[in-house]
Amino acid sequence: MPMKALAISFCILCTGLVLSQTVQVPSPKQGRPGEVLPLTRFRPRTEPYQPSAEEKRQIQVKLAALDGEIQVRRAKGVKDELLVDVEIFAEAARWILTFPEEFFRKESVASTIAVLEMGAERAALLHKGQSPWTSQKGRMMRGYRSAVDGSVQPYRLTVPEEYDGTRAFPLDVIEHGRYVTRYEVEFINAFARRGADRPHLPGTIQIELFGRGNNAFHWPGETDIFEGIAAVSKAYKVDKDRVALRGFSMGGAGVWHSALHFPGEWASVEAGAGDTESHRIRVMPDLAPHQQAMCRIFDNTYEWMLNAFNMPFIGYVGEIDGSFAKHVAARRQLAQEGFHFEGESFTTGLRVKEVPSIVFLVAPNTPHATDPEFRKRMDAMHLENLKRGRVSPDHLRFLTYTTRYNRSHWATLEGLEKHYERAEIEAKRLANRSQYEIKTKNLNRLRLRETERATAVTIDGQSLTVTGAAELVLAKAGGKWQVARGEEPAGLRKRHGLQGPIDDAFLEPFLIVKPTGVPWNVAAHQQAMAILSRFDRQYQLAYRGHLRVKEDKDVMAADFEKYHVVLFGDPGSNRWIERVAGKLPFTWGQETLTMGGQRFAAAEVLPAMIYPNPLNPKRYVVLNSGLTALWEDWAGDFPTPQYGDFAILRVGTKEDPDVALAGVFDEGWKVAAR
Repeated sequence: MPMKALAISFCILCTGLVLSQTVQVPSPKQGRPGEVLPLTRFRPRTEPYQPSAEEKRQIQVKLAALDGEIQVRRAKGVKDELLVDVEIFAEAARWILTFPEEFFRKESVASTIAVLEMGAERAALLHKGQSPWTSQKGRMMRGYRSAVDGSVQPYRLTVPEEYDGTRAFPLDVIEHGRYVTRYEVEFINAFARRGADRPHLPGTIQIELFGRGNNAFHWPGETDIFEGIAAVSKAYKVDKDRVALRGFSMGGAGVWHSALHFPGEWASVEAGAGDTESHRIRVMPDLAPHQQAMCRIFDNTYEWMLNAFNMPFIGYVGEIDGSFAKHVAARRQLAQEGFHFEGESFTTGLRVKEVPSIVFLVAPNTPHATDPEFRKRMDAMHLENLKRGRVSPDHLRFLTYTTRYNRSHWATLEGLEKHYERAEIEAKRLANRSQYEIKTKNLNRLRLRETERATAVTIDGQSLTVTGAAELVLAKAGGKWQVARGEEPAGLRKRHGLQGPIDDAFLEPFLIVKPTGVPWNVAAHQQAMAILSRFDRQYQLAYRGHLRVKEDKDVMAADFEKYHVVLFGDPGSNRWIERVAGKLPFTWGQETLTMGGQRFAAAEVLPAMIYPNPLNPKRYVVLNSGLTALWEDWAGDFPTPQYGDFAILRVGTKEDPDVALAGVFDEGWKVAAR
């Protein structure tokens, strides 16, 4: 559908807009083929240090020796969870050699050598059959192997002296701020010298997440939060009902997202400064529908503020911090939801009258920093919250715009009537949890837990008699709710983890499948390979991992069980695209591609999309795309997808193709009627 031309400022363009085919928008610079552009907005202003040939040689010699030790230990059957605690040091050195612009200063050479020596020390201990760091107290570096791409990811860990493994301890989870000179080497080395960025809460195990670098804990960085927690919980006794989540600056922006999108996970939350919304929201009425939909995933985090209803939540900012207005927006949103504030920002803090566990603190005359006195106050709040632990609420409120983020405490919103429109639940448990009063919006399937004593449910004014059980599922059809079977209904529909957009596939294990056959159209094939090449380079820099890749001839049936598969090419070049193309919502021939009632010359376009894999509908198939946010946004607070669920890309622009058509599928994975 034609759109009116829009006047777009550069600052808005950098946030990730993509417009329909009738609007011409210049693409941001992507670089020459093979070139990796730095995340320019977040790089030091000074020129990086250029290591000498001898300095590089010293690093390479030590790295080769450490790699050799790791290989020997692996061959001798040392457990992978011990090897990764050594590999993190080798990988840190490997990354800085891969991206030498990360030698930010002359001291970076010595830091890299020091990190390799830390790894060599651990390797020597493994050679003796020892791993004393696994029972060590105090500060240490540990790691885990990510299921997303098989990469080794480091984390900072502090174990209190009183931990003896006999009882579970609270966990203090830290999302770090943006440090333009902090990648693996500095993340490791600075911890050894200075300790954690956030003070350690007494009596807790503390994990400071690497988050795969400076990406505001989105996409694979979001997964790092939960893989890091899982790694610590496997190695130590962690009380899952006493987990605190804290962050400042970029880490604060990350906490706004991860706390409010996963509200049932935390016993105490602190969002320090950090963005709560992006400036895309201010132009949303002018965006195409699929662009507005993508903004609702997390760009308008302040609208998700309602989800603080059932957690102890601290919002902190300095009075003269540039993020102050964003905190005001979050408070304003709560007021629009009908809540009231009492107290005083600079002293007692502003508390939500109806939910006193939500408090906003403002440190007077303070810039982008945490005032020491306010730090003490917030630490005391966290310790009190952790002492109480996570509480299962009898009055629950929760909203979402997507089934990717669909759970809070004992309620899971399993089916939305329409994605990217506000869906919500308000539920009360009464009479010793035997009676439930529930109001919903934009919802057609709801799963409740802790319902062993349930006998009656009133939902949207409709009364149901139920039998108590560990779980209770309600489904709506024809405007009426009824008790449903526990398993989700068969057939294609958007559900948790299978709802798109394209970028959603990269939160979980994925496999890139390269073509080996003869392409139908050479230009389209070259476009697909250019997109893959760019994704590979940028993924390494922004998410500190390597793409898991196979050629189509080597892909096995088991791969479709383990991974979301990302297929590049066309039905002529990629045998798996040939297998699935006839079961996808478009028609792809050698001459013509038809989608959404529109016809395109096949030689001039390339389809990109996400869809439930016809060869295993429990996982995705993705065509010709990696993460779709603009490169300028990958390290920003809001890396918003450009395309939605699908896009028809025009062949010709090697690395950043123009978009002929883009959109989201409906709830049944069909192209919505135009």
